[in-house]
Amino acid sequence: MSFTSCRVFKEANGIQHRIVEQDDYQLKSDYLIIRIQYSGVNYKDALGATGTAPIYKRFPINAGIDCAGVVEQSADPRFKEGDMVFVNGCGLGEVQDGGLAQRVMVPVDWVMPLPANLSAKTAMIYGTAGFTAALAVDRMIQNGQSIDMGPILVTGASGGVGSFAITILSTLGYEVIAVSGRQQHYDYLKQLGADQVQSVEQLELGSQPLERAKFGGVVDNVGGDLLAASMAHTNLWGNVASIGMAASPKLNSTVFPLILRGVSVLGVSSTNCPMPRRQKVWQWIADEVITDKLDLILEHEVPLAEVSPYFNAILERRHRGRIIVNCD
Repeated sequence: MSFTSCRVFKEANGIQHRIVEQDDYQLKSDYLIIRIQYSGVNYKDALGATGTAPIYKRFPINAGIDCAGVVEQSADPRFKEGDMVFVNGCGLGEVQDGGLAQRVMVPVDWVMPLPANLSAKTAMIYGTAGFTAALAVDRMIQNGQSIDMGPILVTGASGGVGSFAITILSTLGYEVIAVSGRQQHYDYLKQLGADQVQSVEQLELGSQPLERAKFGGVVDNVGGDLLAASMAHTNLWGNVASIGMAASPKLNSTVFPLILRGVSVLGVSSTNCPMPRRQKVWQWIADEVITDKLDLILEHEVPLAEVSPYFNAILERRHRGRIIVNCD
């Protein structure tokens, strides 16, 4: 028996990915095998599969940092054949074969039961992007973020994480200012729940270490100068959740927002989020902040055999929202 996968190879001419057939896994103890129904195309997948960044710890490897499907074989009593499960992060598609495949064998400790009110498809529309956004908002709320502190700035708003950050914050009653350099997506962002959509220039951010407070908090996907400037404009005791580095990994700032306004900079790492918190946030998504905008956020559903062009589409910012992969 064999199955189809998007497999990444390290070759003489660099990192290459191909759609291949590979032999079925032989189940190991403390693992289970999932027949994947849906996966997603994430920024990290695009970086790795194209060789743009050193994401993978071994080669060859199947791409895909999340997946959802049905247990085919289990070596652990916590899961049985036929259970609906999903995985995101934990090293999937980084240290071992990932979810852009028809099957995957994963350590049982990485696997979560699918919440009753989430289908495999819905879970992967959210995927790592939706989970990361929810984790960021959860961290902000746990650290005292409240509606009366002012609007939340969401940068990199038209991507998957930004899209879900807007819907979650809007659902919870926060005013949202979405930042995007792509004017063609402004209507989309307003439909998601953004109260305002602006370009970076329209924000009129200053360059001083501490500027007039404009934002109650920030969900930042881009890093660099925009992250530093938004910190300087964050209100008393506001939270700045740092998620990505689409513009730059650098942060050239001062401590003034931290020590004079009590601003907190919260790092958000979805890959190694502890399992108890991971399960809690996913259940929060399913029970309280699931959005009715999923059809809007889902830009493409593509078959596994046709996934390759979407890696470059993500890197070149030729998409919005989410791209999911039908692996079944």
